[in-house]
Amino acid sequence: MAKIQYHPGDDKRRCDWCLKDDLYRDYHDQEWGVPSHDDHHLFEHLILETFQAGLSWYTILKKRENFRKAFHQFDAKKMSRMGEKDILVLLDDAGIIRSRAKIESAINNAKHYLDIVEEFDSFDRYIWQFTNYETIYIPVSEWSEVQTTTPQSDAMAKDLKKRGFKFIGSTTCMAYMEAVGMVSDHFNYCYKHEKNSTRIS
Repeated sequence: MAKIQYHPGDDKRRCDWCLKDDLYRDYHDQEWGVPSHDDHHLFEHLILETFQAGLSWYTILKKRENFRKAFHQFDAKKMSRMGEKDILVLLDDAGIIRSRAKIESAINNAKHYLDIVEEFDSFDRYIWQFTNYETIYIPVSEWSEVQTTTPQSDAMAKDLKKRGFKFIGSTTCMAYMEAVGMVSDHFNYCYKHEKNSTRIS
């Protein structure tokens, strides 16, 4: 069973994965699992999740501000115009993940993101369709109950790949859905659990 711990500064029980430091705890408290309908925020998280592939989210979180500087504050239009010279600069940037494949995929994904916005009027309208525009609540009392994929993440990954997105698999999509509040699966003992439990599925 997951170990219940408290932060020294308060008496709130939290998911034990966020107790590494204040950065992780604040991310858990203020952002993770909170339903987001802001296109810019949704796009930023999508790009960051693609960089996480094969790494820990904590690694990405520590480099988040560097990623923002590297990718024009996640301005999709500016990112879509980045070319080989920009890629070479980023490959020399120790503040981010220096993977050519992931950098190129971020630029590629920005272009396809813009296509989706043009088609659906917003990325929010497109991406939330995979959960029927509701938050899916998944009860979790211990680590063995944590789901790494769902039929919804499968469908999202399949459609994004069909639209040309790269470094997008079902596991990445599931992590993304958790991050932007499309899925709520705080541990049952977590103080955020009831606040985000909007629907049982």
